[in-house]
Amino acid sequence: MPAFLLTHASSAEAWRPQLAAGTLWVAEVDGRVIAFVAASADGDRLHIDEVDVEQGHQGRGVGRGLIAHVIAWARDHGFARVSLTTFRNVPWNGPFYASLGFVEDDRLPALQTILQAEAAKGLSDRCAMVLTL
Repeated sequence: MPAFLLTHASSAEAWRPQLAAGTLWVAEVDGRVIAFVAASADGDRLHIDEVDVEQGHQGRGVGRGLIAHVIAWARDHGFARVSLTTFRNVPWNGPFYASLGFVEDDRLPALQTILQAEAAKGLSDRCAMVLTL
């Protein structure tokens, strides 16, 4: 994973479209946001744009709980699939998402476009994963 991802976070302003669409979820502890998931609708697919869990809260099921909530929300709102992109070379990413039912699949042109845009930003060795609902 490029080092800049560990020190440069997206601004809160970047997630306003997801907030307006109702596809931004947060986890809080004592009124402080410790994690979030932002997603975007694309036809019958909900794409998870980003998942972040504060380092001190990782490994405690916070991210898993948020993603499970997103999957349930997508199912309740009639989506056929949930997708995301992740680093192929980070050893826990693929297995984590696979444990939630996602499988590697980059056949959708929209996902190929996302992977190409990420590569242009310096994010290499990425893959797309899809969960069919």
